[in-house]
Amino acid sequence: MQTVAICGPGADALTARLVAALPGRVGVVRQVAEDGGPASASRPASADTTYRLDADRWHATGDDPSLRDAIERLAPDHDHALAVEFTGADLPTVAVGGADPPGTVVAEVADADAPVDDLVATIEDVEPFETVESLVAEVKRAPDAHRSGAIATFTGRVRAQDDPDDDRTQYLEFEKYEAVAADRMRTIETELAEREGVFEVRLHHRTGVIPDGEDIVFVVVLAGHREEAFRTVEDGINRLKDEVPIFKKEVTEAETFWVHERE
Repeated sequence: MQTVAICGPGADALTARLVAALPGRVGVVRQVAEDGGPASASRPASADTTYRLDADRWHATGDDPSLRDAIERLAPDHDHALAVEFTGADLPTVAVGGADPPGTVVAEVADADAPVDDLVATIEDVEPFETVESLVAEVKRAPDAHRSGAIATFTGRVRAQDDPDDDRTQYLEFEKYEAVAADRMRTIETELAEREGVFEVRLHHRTGVIPDGEDIVFVVVLAGHREEAFRTVEDGINRLKDEVPIFKKEVTEAETFWVHERE
């Protein structure tokens, strides 16, 4: 799912035009007022989370909802997500009317009436936002899914400590040679999917700053049986680590270093 933030004067109007122009299913997440409006007013006092459903829409309320939580809900069945007027969004950002957002600006437009064709192309080029759930949903839509009896997954996370006496890792930062890394991952996917009994393979590795406890990398395999699925998941993560040019910086409570310089 391609995901961008949109901020600045006219962000809502530009979002409406992008929703009409982007292909596939588009989800929108908007920043709302502190009181939450009518949706929170109907929340039972004892409930941690409440969904309000009607024929064609839903609203949700709960404690400490985050932008990432909302985007993760959209990822399995949407092609695009637009986050509107989140001032602290750490996402590729379209800046409207001279806005100066904290995220990486991928496009600047003068106002909400700017042509959207170039913006659509820019959004399609941003690094996809994926979760293990979105990748599982994708392989389930494969042509041979009806022949599958197994889906195996691997999720790699940022480990805060390996041993109790280790300095705590605060975050990891990943960089990659974009074109080379993407091409190499697609090659690995294709080669693994050519195995007997394997139908689909998806690899995804996040880049940028990832705090401890968050997910980094996913491998998802759709296969006929568990034996092929488990074996291919293990080979997939091993080949990704060995063959894809991704560089890791580790920031602990005591020091900062590039991991490959210590190996």
